[in-house]
Amino acid sequence: MSRVAYVNGRFLPLSAAMVSVEDRGFQFADGVYEVIYLKDSRLIDAELHLARLSRSLAAIGMAPPMSQAALLCLMAELIRRNRLSDGLLYLQITRGAAPREHAFPRPLPKPTVVMTLRRAPAFPKDLNAWAAAAITYPDQRWARCDIKTVGLLPNVLAKQAARERGAQEAILIDANGMVTEGASSTVWIVDAAGRLCTRTLDHAVLPGCTREAVAALLARQGIAWTERPFSLAEMQAAREVFLTSATSFVRPITAIDENPVGNGQVGELTRKVFDIFARHVAEEAAATPAGKAA
Repeated sequence: MSRVAYVNGRFLPLSAAMVSVEDRGFQFADGVYEVIYLKDSRLIDAELHLARLSRSLAAIGMAPPMSQAALLCLMAELIRRNRLSDGLLYLQITRGAAPREHAFPRPLPKPTVVMTLRRAPAFPKDLNAWAAAAITYPDQRWARCDIKTVGLLPNVLAKQAARERGAQEAILIDANGMVTEGASSTVWIVDAAGRLCTRTLDHAVLPGCTREAVAALLARQGIAWTERPFSLAEMQAAREVFLTSATSFVRPITAIDENPVGNGQVGELTRKVFDIFARHVAEEAAATPAGKAA
């Protein structure tokens, strides 16, 4: 099966899909993106991702290139053409192609809109096998990490450092010794007192869509959690650590910097959160028409 991409109004074989060398996404990382998990050909938590996309576009002074309804129709057609059941939909929107100049071009070019699909493993069933190791790494990103920009070089370097040390994620630590987030995930801990928490949202972290979905599910289940900053030392002393993201789902971290988290096994509360989120994904996959938000 040949993969199909969407580029600026056209569906093309992936090998033929390309953008201008003067695209501002390529020249300046002047653009934003989203990643949405596809389960049984259904988009999971699409409404949260599209809401964040709108916020990211507004934060960089860009108008949406089309309505959400139109975008969802294009996503549905891309899914249909790729005949893909489980995967990841990537959407990039840049300020378009124009002669290279730092300030916004005048007149504004048409935005570049690119969508691709790729296969992804099925939703994990064995949580012990899904558990991962992480490293800690200095947070070297810019001051507006709340915008999901395509400028990801610091994240790339952090991920590469994790790979070189045999880990799956890099947990970023700011200059004050505080945990911000993973290179591509939200970090949650069960602290030494047994309290579930994740960092307060601010400009230093991305407001994760899976984080938001999990928070809502916890509230419905009556599971208490807090939103607050926590330090590297507090994370090192935590009973449990797990990540959330569109690609990690709910992923236990059982070792950090080669030291065990808690007893080195997947924790009870992590298992409970994973099970709650797994049911949520199954329900959305069963109920959501392909290419539409739940």
